[in-house]
This record gives sequence, C-alpha cells and structure tokens, in this order.
Amino acid sequence: MNTRVKICGLTRVQDVKAAVESGADALGFVFYEPSSRAVTVADAEVLVRQVPAFVSVVGLFVNPSAEQVREVLDRIPLDLLQFHGDETADFCSQFGRRWIKAVRVQSAEQIEQAFTEYQSSAGLLVDAWDPDHYGGTGRSFNWDLVPLERPLPLILAGGLSSDNVFKAVEQVKPWAVDVSGGVEKSKGIKDIEKISDFIKEVHRVCKID
Repeated sequence: MNTRVKICGLTRVQDVKAAVESGADALGFVFYEPSSRAVTVADAEVLVRQVPAFVSVVGLFVNPSAEQVREVLDRIPLDLLQFHGDETADFCSQFGRRWIKAVRVQSAEQIEQAFTEYQSSAGLLVDAWDPDHYGGTGRSFNWDLVPLERPLPLILAGGLSSDNVFKAVEQVKPWAVDVSGGVEKSKGIKDIEKISDFIKEVHRVCKID
C-alpha cells in the first residue's frame, strides 16, 4: 500500500510549490488564528491557486463556529475539512464536505472509541496528546497504542520528520502521514529540502513493502 503524504501549515507560495513538486498528496491550510501557522482566507486564496489537479486542499479548523467554516468554504475550494478540536461528528458532518477528525492520543481505548464516534468521517488522524495545544507540538506518541484493526483510514501525525517517518510507516502502516513542524525552518516557514527528504523516506518504505 502506498502511504499518502500531507504537508500541513503552509503559509508561503514557494512552500506550496515545493510540496507539490516533491510529490505531496495533500496540502493543509490552518484556519485557527492562535496558531503560528494560521492563514487568513485572503492568504489561502492566493496559496490555493498554486495547487494543481489531483492534489487535495485541506482546511484545518479547531473548535470553529459553523459560520466560520462556511465563510472559508464560500471562498476557498477545500476538498477536505480537518477538525482538530473537540467537535462532534454531527458538527463535522453538516458542511457537505468529506472530513477527518484528529484525536490527541492518551490510550488505545480512546482511539477505538473515536473510530466508533466518528465513523462517518473519511479518516481518523492520531496525534500526540498535549493538555494545552490542539496539535503542532512537534512531539510523537507511543505508536504501539494504534490498533491493528481500523474501520477507517488512519492518518499518523505528531513529531514526524525524515529521521523517523520510515520507522513510523513501517511500524504503523498508516493510510497517510501528516507533517508540519518536521519539515520547517521555523514555525510556518517550510524547508524545501526537508519536505523532499520526508516524502522520499515515505516512498522508500512503500517500495520495500
């Protein structure tokens, strides 16, 4: 199985182009103002124009109002919504778009419960737990907590980089991996070489498999 790659937290045109040229399957844009990787709708309009056909555009939200999501959708052609807060399945399902739900992992049982609670999603993203942050911490978690039986596609996030993504994909065998800080020079500023190296490592595992 080919593991897909999403590069998240993009804020610059050159980084969008680098991710596309390196072979990213999806690009993530953060619509959560407290984040250092946040973009405005006007920013996103410019960035999304650089995304060619067959590369998915993902909008990341954290506990948004329904009005905020609709305002973004009115102007940005998002292919997928990513909810990273405490949103319910009913909330996530109301926008007429496919969506994925992020879970900050504390236990295997929590992941099992999320598979049931968010069964109408297009996938479940598992990330590192932090009591004060909804992701983007740059920390990984115990991958042994991820169950082998998965009723939904599983996206692995949390502390990934070119140094550990080979092992992560080999062990977890996720549908996709999601990276932000692991391919950056500084928050919101991507490193072209790190993006390329990260994607090459993912593809290297898939070739061996």
